[in-house]
Amino acid sequence: MAKKLTLDFLKTEAASGAALGLAALAALIVANSAWSADYFAWLKSVQVLQIGPLRLEETVSDWIKEGLMAVFFLVVGLEIKYEILKGELSNPKKLAMPIISALGGMVAPIGVYLLISNLLGGPHEGWPIPVATDIAFALAVFGLVGKNLPSSLRVFLLTLAIVDDLGAIVLIAALFSQGVELMPLLGAIGVLGVMAVLGRWRLAAAFWCIGFAAMWWLTVMSGLSTSLAAVAFAAIVPVNPRRETGASPLRDAMHDLHPYVAFLVLPVFAFAKAGVSFGGLSLEQAFAPLVIGIALGLFIGKQIGVFGAAWLAATLRIADKPTGASWAQVYGVSLLCGIGFTMSLFIGVLAVPGAVDSVQQIEVKLGVLGGSVLSALVASVVLGVTGRKRGKTMPAGVE
Repeated sequence: MAKKLTLDFLKTEAASGAALGLAALAALIVANSAWSADYFAWLKSVQVLQIGPLRLEETVSDWIKEGLMAVFFLVVGLEIKYEILKGELSNPKKLAMPIISALGGMVAPIGVYLLISNLLGGPHEGWPIPVATDIAFALAVFGLVGKNLPSSLRVFLLTLAIVDDLGAIVLIAALFSQGVELMPLLGAIGVLGVMAVLGRWRLAAAFWCIGFAAMWWLTVMSGLSTSLAAVAFAAIVPVNPRRETGASPLRDAMHDLHPYVAFLVLPVFAFAKAGVSFGGLSLEQAFAPLVIGIALGLFIGKQIGVFGAAWLAATLRIADKPTGASWAQVYGVSLLCGIGFTMSLFIGVLAVPGAVDSVQQIEVKLGVLGGSVLSALVASVVLGVTGRKRGKTMPAGVE
């Protein structure tokens, strides 16, 4: 059953990956067209949500990042919980592999960036930028090329990227946080606790939606990342079937939410975040030390860190590689982890001072975009070739 569920997700993501790619391409075209000013003004425009006395003001960009993407992380959290309890990650050594790989994938890019920075004289403060993996874009690329790949690889990537993303959130909190509001944070924790207790009984889907919305609102008010809150909420959703209906609340939620995430949340996210303007770009700026450091940190650092940690963990027998996957396929996934994009751009705004259209921020965008695109292209080739080989040798009807 777990295998069928994962395969259904892969079929959906193969189509949604194309939609996400088209949305990203559209964003690049618009950002470099006559509509560029309108596009960036729209992203910066403030939109208000008011329900009775409750009022929240955010820019369109923040609504997408903190609102729509919270639903994405909820679905990701649900799937990881399912795999830990019922699927591929129920084996402790299988669970250890993506966690160890993620840690390696956070350390190595820092080393590569600092090495390049010392050699070329770039700014040292940019070292956190290549640490992150953009889980949405990485999964989209995997969905496009993952038809003949073992489903365990997707679970490996999913878990690795979540650990990586949580690590980036902790890094942001430790280095750049302006503090959180205590009372809303305690309220969000309280809602989580109440829902965890009530979740033992049969609850209507609407009740879960209200609980998630309340926790999300309080998390935004506290200043904490909503992606972290969404994963925490996913952890309390029951996975076992109800005796009254025989249905699993967790699986039902995954099934119902996934199409919306695949064909609405992710394409909108891509259109909002992929718009990078190349106006006034010079050759010297394109190969500035900051650009090269970030790009190689993502492309070289991520693959070395993720694959090196995975191989070392398997060699020491403290973790097992994904079921049915070859080392070449694991290497392909390690390349995918070099797609930093959104989280890297976000860290870049915090780590490197400067206005949105400043020279430093343009270089950050170029480095992130260059490293991410290079990682995606090479990963697609590696995974596509290894997937075709597996498809030719795999007996008919075997996953």
